[in-house]
Amino acid sequence: MNNNNTYLLKLSLLCSDFAIINFTYFISYIITSLITKLHQAFFIETILAFNISWLVSSLITSLYSNYTMRTIESVLRATIQTTLLHFMFFSSFILFFYSTHVKYNLLIVSSVLLIFLLSMSRIYLTYIIEFIAKKSRLNKRIAIVGHNEMGVKLANYFIDHTSIYSFQGFLDVNPSAKESQHESIVRTLGDCVDYAVENNINEIYSTILPDQNEAIQELIENAEKNCVRVKFVTPTNKLSSHFYQLEYFDNIPIVSHRPEPLHNLKNRLKKRIFDVLVSSLAFLFILWWLVPILAIIIKINSKGPVFFSQLRSGRDNKSFLCFKFRSMTVNKESNLLQATKNDSRVTSVGRILRKTSLDEFPQFFNVLIGNMSIVGPRPHMLKHTEEYSALVDKYMVRQFMKPGITGWAQVNGYRGETSETVMMEKRVEHDIWYMENWSLMLDIKIIFMTIISIFKGEPAAY
Repeated sequence: MNNNNTYLLKLSLLCSDFAIINFTYFISYIITSLITKLHQAFFIETILAFNISWLVSSLITSLYSNYTMRTIESVLRATIQTTLLHFMFFSSFILFFYSTHVKYNLLIVSSVLLIFLLSMSRIYLTYIIEFIAKKSRLNKRIAIVGHNEMGVKLANYFIDHTSIYSFQGFLDVNPSAKESQHESIVRTLGDCVDYAVENNINEIYSTILPDQNEAIQELIENAEKNCVRVKFVTPTNKLSSHFYQLEYFDNIPIVSHRPEPLHNLKNRLKKRIFDVLVSSLAFLFILWWLVPILAIIIKINSKGPVFFSQLRSGRDNKSFLCFKFRSMTVNKESNLLQATKNDSRVTSVGRILRKTSLDEFPQFFNVLIGNMSIVGPRPHMLKHTEEYSALVDKYMVRQFMKPGITGWAQVNGYRGETSETVMMEKRVEHDIWYMENWSLMLDIKIIFMTIISIFKGEPAAY
């Protein structure tokens, strides 16, 4: 089981077990109180003991450890051990501190109900994980370059994990490769990326290293321009210092071409929870009163809608509708031209909105619905993505991430108009640095830097 699946299983278990433990005790308490009159302090004391005994038991059995999460069998084994220990600890507490008529009623009801609910939870656990994987679109279309022993071994892994991966076959560069049960599509290395794009392949795994074939470096560059990830399958003793991340699919070592902390499900969940929390606070404390006020001002100032919506380039270069407060007069060039200094299209109110970045506030809605993040590379117009992807090396690498309301490039001065290609190169450089060095604390730092920049005033905010 890979890291993403392990974390998903752990999160599911923690949430469901927490709900089951407290639901079990609540129902047990109600049933016991119908038989015997209980005082309020009893509920508080015993529910704490019920939760603490489960926590201690799970720590002893390592129920929620990565090691236990390897297989469903090990989870079931640890669950049985935890339940037995929990019963022993909680029974000792009840029998020592409370009277006999309370003891047995509460213990019997809670034990029977807990065993039943935990059993149902574990029975459906595998189906729940597969359901989440499919609904979350974790089913990745995979192809392999290099039809050899390691490649066949990896193909078998993908076929055994069809709930997560959809193996499309080998993009084999060796026409004389031995026949196998796996479909092999003979392509040249130069054609691999075109085939991947045409067939919606998300990731290419290569058993051929860059130092073994010069064309692999070209493959990497072409893949990144088309938002296709390239990873390498290699014995660990052959790793070059150029590589950054190593993970395992069972005992098969996989190397990523560049570090991507947000490619890890655990980190994406952290960032998503943070995004939803910050956006909810923005709506709760700011937007509910700011939007009506700005809406009235914008309507009085110029004709046209309050909000401006435009298709922008999102994660994996998928377009989405980005929302802003309208800061320009309605014009036919909004999808073609960036705002420039002293732009005649910008309204008098719009200049204030753009200078203070208030025009970006509706993008908190984009964050809530999931096509943007609080922090990330700024989303560009579709036309600019098309133009700059041909001019700037590694431009499309920034599209591996969700776009953000603010970003590392913006707080370092690379925001607004990009009249010179070198300005876009610097922006891309900063966006890629952010992608490779993401952390939750970095997001918080960028938010603080953004707030400071707004109050200081940005020369490029026009």
